[in-house]
Amino acid sequence: MNSTAEIVVFIVYLLGMIGIGLYFFIKTRNGGEKDYFLGGRKMGAWVSALSAGASDMSAWVLMGLPASIYALGLGQVWIAVGLIIGYALSWIYEAPRLRAFSVAADDAITIPQYLTKRFKSKSYALQVICAVIFLVAYTIYAASSIKAAGTLFHTVIGIDPNFAMYLAALIIIGYTFLGGFSAVCWTDFFQGLLMLGALFIAPIFAASRLTANTQAIVEETPAFFKVFTSWQDVASGLGWGLGYFGMPHIIIRFMSVESQKSLKKSAKIGITWTFLILCFSVLVGVFGRMMLGMDENISKNSLVFITMVRNIFPAVISGILLSAILAASMSTADSQLLSAASAFASDVYKPLVRKNKAGDKEMLWTGRVVVLIISLLALILASNPNAGSIMDLVSNAWGVFGAAFGPAILLSLFWKRFNFAGAAAGIVCGAVVDILWLAFLSGTGLYEIIPGFIAGLVAAVVVTMCTKAPSPEVEQLYDDGIALMNK
Repeated sequence: MNSTAEIVVFIVYLLGMIGIGLYFFIKTRNGGEKDYFLGGRKMGAWVSALSAGASDMSAWVLMGLPASIYALGLGQVWIAVGLIIGYALSWIYEAPRLRAFSVAADDAITIPQYLTKRFKSKSYALQVICAVIFLVAYTIYAASSIKAAGTLFHTVIGIDPNFAMYLAALIIIGYTFLGGFSAVCWTDFFQGLLMLGALFIAPIFAASRLTANTQAIVEETPAFFKVFTSWQDVASGLGWGLGYFGMPHIIIRFMSVESQKSLKKSAKIGITWTFLILCFSVLVGVFGRMMLGMDENISKNSLVFITMVRNIFPAVISGILLSAILAASMSTADSQLLSAASAFASDVYKPLVRKNKAGDKEMLWTGRVVVLIISLLALILASNPNAGSIMDLVSNAWGVFGAAFGPAILLSLFWKRFNFAGAAAGIVCGAVVDILWLAFLSGTGLYEIIPGFIAGLVAAVVVTMCTKAPSPEVEQLYDDGIALMNK
């Protein structure tokens, strides 16, 4: 049954997000591309940490992962384990170097820019390759967030799912279009707090609602609680952690932090937040199965969290908690749109189309136009009934990004001998193997990011060793990055 109170809460929440976008539009209207795409490198520890986490944990953490646990059992918990390990390692080892190296690399503001400037290359090949992968993968990724928001509006308000997706996309485009990186980070900050609160409260109250029937459900489905199901499930789950090393919309937050000192604080906050939110997400799936039993509609449409919350809480509270799904959807989609826009505007349009003659105002509007185009493509994909589930869309995009960029980013930060040719080979090979594995070998049960990441790593190392060593200037840049990191 639709609730006026839930609808009012949704409207208030959405107006708040648009308000943040308008605030930063007015505040930064005279700024340049660095302000729009990277927030001027002025993000504090708390905002950077929760923004990185919220941009990562899209609606799949409230809908996709609990639904996977709900339907398939605790064997899916390895996804959460892999993500926690990967996220912690990326903050501890990758973040300090990436921020320092991006500053040393002529103050690069995007991942493609960083990879090009890291090797002092005058070729735009890497930037174009990266931009193409960004546009394709982010369209898929953004589609998952828009689809989740559409499912929420349809379930709660009762409006047509496609119309609901258009409405959600309009809100996301609104504040991303207007306020850029600063608006995205601050909306992500508040949305990250809301997501954590919702996932903390729901399983606690659900546990208090469990009855004697729960024991019967447990006894009827012993396989549900089996953690070690197959080596493919364990390996694939842990493989999700590899994605963090190359996820552009997450690691760009590392580059935006105001200082190396703030990074340490951000790491503690970010790792703690992610650990808690993943643990609670798993509990939602487990308690949802114990409380609701197996329901094909809940499983098929990823409605575990929504059904649980609406069964437990009064309308006003459920409206607030369900707004967390909107928070999760929008906090990821906005980051993806901005990363794709920055990749195209800064790495393709400015150097290749405008021959580095585009001014700040032109770059801002170019980025905004790209946001509109990708949003339209994501809407078309999300509206396709054959596009797959929310979890399917996320896993596909996650695999491409992790396999393509993870090896190249890590080697650029930890291997002085690494060169431009090796980076290009690693990115292309990682992406191609990931896609081919998904298309032809997904029946093996092994997540495609694992063979893709390995192939990208091997290709990057082999090509680097078979080609000319980097120049003294490039080696000096590596040393400058290490020096900046240690300041």
